[in-house]
Amino acid sequence: MERTFLRILGAALGCGAVILTLCCSGKNSQSEVDTTVLREWQAGKTVTADVVEAFGGIDRCFAAEPIPDGVWQRMQDKTYKENPYIGRSDLRHIRALHWDYDNQMHVGEMICNVQIADTVASILRRLFDARYPIQKMLLPDVYDADDETQMRDNNSSCFCYRAIAGSTKLSKHARGLAIDINTLYNPYYKDRADGTRFIQPATAAQYCDRTQTFPYKIDHNDLCFSLFTQAGFEWGGDWTSCKDFQHFELIEQTE
Repeated sequence: MERTFLRILGAALGCGAVILTLCCSGKNSQSEVDTTVLREWQAGKTVTADVVEAFGGIDRCFAAEPIPDGVWQRMQDKTYKENPYIGRSDLRHIRALHWDYDNQMHVGEMICNVQIADTVASILRRLFDARYPIQKMLLPDVYDADDETQMRDNNSSCFCYRAIAGSTKLSKHARGLAIDINTLYNPYYKDRADGTRFIQPATAAQYCDRTQTFPYKIDHNDLCFSLFTQAGFEWGGDWTSCKDFQHFELIEQTE
C-alpha cells in the first residue's frame, strides 16, 4: 500500500516519479548479498565477486591471524596433539582465496607457524592474483589428519603434528614450517635399495615422471616454485635422496 501511494505521488509530481520508484521500491543489492560463507570462513566453498565485494573486498580475504576457537577445537587430536614443542600461540590461521581451473574463487585456509605466516599469506595472494590453480586448500583435519587421504584428494596444506614418512623424526609440518601444494600431482617418492619405489600418495605413480605434461605440475618454471624459493624456502623437488615435488620448507639458519 505504501509503495503504491508513493508511485501515485511520484506520478503527480511528474519527473520525480522515477526517483521515487527507485528510492522506495529498489533494494540495496550489496546489503542483501549473503556473506555468510566469508564471515564464517567456510573453506571449500566457492564465492562470487559480489560476495567478496560485500564482505569488504579481496584484501580482507587474505590474512594471518591467531587461531579462532572453533578452528582450534577442530584441530584437537587430529592435526594438533599435546606436545612440548609447539602450541597455539606459535601458530596462525591463514585465510585465502584461490582459483582452480573452473574459473571460480574458492575459500581456503591453512595453519602455519607464526614465523612464516605473513609470508605465506602474501605468497597465496600473489598466486591468487596470477590465477594460479590450487584445487583445494582445506585443513588436514577434514581428512582426520591422514596425510595419504588428503594427498589423494590433491589438498594443499601446512601444519600437521606428525613424523616424517617412514621415520620417527618430526616433520617440519609438525612445526608449521612446510607447505605442500597440489599434492596428488606433485608426489613424494623414494627409490629403495631393493629397487622398489615408495610413493605418496600411492595413487600418484604416473606423476612421478616429470618429463610429462599434466595439470598442477610444479617445476623450476613454475610461479609457486619461484615465490616460495625467493622467500627462503627450499623445494623438495630438488632433493637427491628422494623427491617431494609438492613440498616447500623454510630454510632455517643454523648457528
